[in-house]
Amino acid sequence: MSDLVCDLVIPAYNERENIDALFDAIDSIRPRIAPAVIRHCVIGDNNSTDGTGEAARSRDAVVVHEAQRGYGSACLRALAWIAEQNAPPDVVVFLDADLSDDPAALPALLQPLAEDRADIVIGSRVKRAEPGALNVVQRFGNGLACTMMHLLGGVRYGDLGPFRAVRWSTLQQLQMSDRTWGWTVEMQMKAALLSMRIVEVDVPYRRRRAGKSKISGTIRGVVTAGTKIITTILSLWWQRGRIRRAVAANTMS
Repeated sequence: MSDLVCDLVIPAYNERENIDALFDAIDSIRPRIAPAVIRHCVIGDNNSTDGTGEAARSRDAVVVHEAQRGYGSACLRALAWIAEQNAPPDVVVFLDADLSDDPAALPALLQPLAEDRADIVIGSRVKRAEPGALNVVQRFGNGLACTMMHLLGGVRYGDLGPFRAVRWSTLQQLQMSDRTWGWTVEMQMKAALLSMRIVEVDVPYRRRRAGKSKISGTIRGVVTAGTKIITTILSLWWQRGRIRRAVAANTMS
């Protein structure tokens, strides 16, 4: 493993019950990724009311608060904090706070980046998901979205998993903007349209250990997220020319 400097972005809403176990897992993985280092763990606290921020701060995390609800909003706020620091990281790793994503898989995510084989590495949950971790509706929606991105973007994805590692320079090109549940698919569809180097690695995916899912826990949440994902794919495909021109202009400037 090369000496990549990594910042972790962890969007969170009312995940107090999971914070200590999450940071125990992160701390245990640090020796296994050396000489790569985890510099900052940045919690995007999405207006939690259960003390999530305080618990994370007690574990030496950076906590930034984002009042506007939404997965993407929390991620964007965390990225804005990272951008304000004196030096950017080499890589940003995104993972959820509910322990569904296992930090032990971090070495597998970082390896293709360390070997300069990828710009984005996506943790694919499908093959290694615990029974019940991905329900039938989630699997169907996941498959539909991946099929749409293959047809419209030309890249075969196996999953939309949130556990992923992305080069900082790649994030600048992607110009992420989605503030809700279209965040992961925006990243993947733009990466496809821009012909970026994308690698998927199989990672464990577990049922949440405590608390309640903000999406799959309700029918309304599943429908809302599914609709958002599909409309995001179609919208980005429609804007594909503008997206490519914007990146080309930034590269030349």
